[in-house]
Amino acid sequence: MYQQFDNLARLRQPWRDFSEASKDWLRHWRRFSDSPLMRKCLGLHEQAALLGFTHQREAFDIQPVVDAKGFAHSVEQEEVWRTDFCHLLRFKKAFSQHEPRVLLVAPMSGHFATLLRGTIQALVQDHEVFVTDWINIRDIPPRAGDFDLDSYTEQLIVMLQHLGPGCHLVGVCQPTVSCLVATAVMSASQDPCLPISLTLMAGPIDTRQNPTRVNDLAKSKSIEWFKENLVSIVPLGYAGAGREVYPGFVQVGAFLNMNLERHQNSLKRLYELRGLGQDQEAQPIYDFYKEYFAVMDLPGKFYLETVKEIFQDHALPLGNMRFKGERVQPQLIKKPFLLTIEGERDDICGLGQTMAAQDLCSGIPAWKKTHHLQAGVGHYGVFSGQRWSTQIYPVVRHHIQNAQSLLS
Repeated sequence: MYQQFDNLARLRQPWRDFSEASKDWLRHWRRFSDSPLMRKCLGLHEQAALLGFTHQREAFDIQPVVDAKGFAHSVEQEEVWRTDFCHLLRFKKAFSQHEPRVLLVAPMSGHFATLLRGTIQALVQDHEVFVTDWINIRDIPPRAGDFDLDSYTEQLIVMLQHLGPGCHLVGVCQPTVSCLVATAVMSASQDPCLPISLTLMAGPIDTRQNPTRVNDLAKSKSIEWFKENLVSIVPLGYAGAGREVYPGFVQVGAFLNMNLERHQNSLKRLYELRGLGQDQEAQPIYDFYKEYFAVMDLPGKFYLETVKEIFQDHALPLGNMRFKGERVQPQLIKKPFLLTIEGERDDICGLGQTMAAQDLCSGIPAWKKTHHLQAGVGHYGVFSGQRWSTQIYPVVRHHIQNAQSLLS
């Protein structure tokens, strides 16, 4: 499967390159002629260059933060730690000091961490933000070893220990399970680097609650079916050649098919806006799909364990989740503040699936627990877009401030 996709992608790449070059040439000529024909030609070339997956990560491109007095503060980005599988990036305002430290855990679910650009942009207003920039597994040589669900959780624990005491942990979507497991493991061992707050956003803690189409698919087939039909081998020509992976193009293709008509209408709208010369309205649509079509492969073992343990066996809510052979006990979590967030229209993680963490963490006092249900947003609206910035982020900021006040 992967080899066939790669062959087709290589055959199509010259046409995408030609369309990209033609688009740039037409933009140059628009300085002299802004005719409807030129604009429509540009729109066609833009669509031809855009449609199709790429494995190239976009830049984070975090914009300067404007404070209450109207002063703009540039945001610095630097790599502060790395493993073979992940680079830990820090984002902070220039010259800022003593702001709460937040470890933002990006999903390993078909997209790069840049999908959380809007999440970072909001958080960095008031925090020093550390982001897990997962490396595309097809670019990691097999000699680096395998990567499974325990490996993911262990990376989070080691990162928290590297950052030291007093950090806040925020998980978005798929990694909410590992964030909760890591917090439970560190609580059991009384690790001094235990996060002081835990925020779980739109994640599959208990997929028995209001199952979605994604959950139904995971339950409808055996794990052997997933391995035989969805796991493939990285072809020659890449550093990770020979690795078993769940290809990113399969994952994102499935997401596209879930809302195919909506995506078709969005791309049609992009073309129409370019033809009308309304570039300011068109650019956000283009930027979204430029990011959305950048895909990242998942380690095969990690993917299969995630499907089986989280979506089929419901290991965490049933008390059967294990980390390195030891039973995970969320009830031992007592110190961190807990915030769970869900979107009313989420068609990937149904209502109640993230909120389930509230009951699992029975050792946390009620006054330390908060749940927020955001009206009018789907899955991606929980962590990006206007409602995230204006309605959800203030809840997250208040949650972190409450936990931070205990350190003062």
